[in-house]
Amino acid sequence: MTARASTRRPPVTQLGPVAQLRAGRLGRRLSQLVVGLVLYGASLAMIIRATLGNASWDVLHQGLARHLPMSIGTAVVLVSLLVLLAWIPLRETPGLGTLANTAIIGPVADLTLLVLPAPEAMVWRVVLLVLGVVLNAVATALYIGARFGPGPRDGLMTGLHRRTGLPVGVVRTALEVSVVAVGFVLGGVVGLGTVVYALAIGPLTQWLLPLSVVSLEVDRGGVEVR
Repeated sequence: MTARASTRRPPVTQLGPVAQLRAGRLGRRLSQLVVGLVLYGASLAMIIRATLGNASWDVLHQGLARHLPMSIGTAVVLVSLLVLLAWIPLRETPGLGTLANTAIIGPVADLTLLVLPAPEAMVWRVVLLVLGVVLNAVATALYIGARFGPGPRDGLMTGLHRRTGLPVGVVRTALEVSVVAVGFVLGGVVGLGTVVYALAIGPLTQWLLPLSVVSLEVDRGGVEVR
């Protein structure tokens, strides 16, 4: 074994639903999961209130809310449930984080939209957009780092990747272009914020995730636990 190989960190272990609860450090992980999901819902609302263009899935959520008797947060929950139904033929298994994602983000987004006014000055709209994108990346790193399973939309992406053999990037791009297109037709806001989010969220999350992943005993040797 070379010196380089011996010092390489083991990969982050992917935990099955039962192992997620048996892996330990539940207090730290549950707290991090909830904080991450609450921040995610709040940051979603911040980007919407900036009115400079929503993240891809939120274009769809906003479009649905404009045509159906529901709030944006309710649309988030509804789409999450529909996406989870799509997990069934893909044979994806939800974890605690998947279910918490579905239940928490939408209501928190609605509450934040209720108390957060939309700024009129362009400079404050840009500030709100940038803060929303950064907080969204922090939130994503926190809830993924808690290691309770992917969110509904992330699981759909990885499930389609596994079933079709297409690269993750191709699958993600196809999904996001599709939801933006449908959401735009329904009246969701597409603009600068949509582009900023698409370009920034990946690198920001990649940078923040190593700081957020909770280390567990099962990680030693990179052995997968089911």
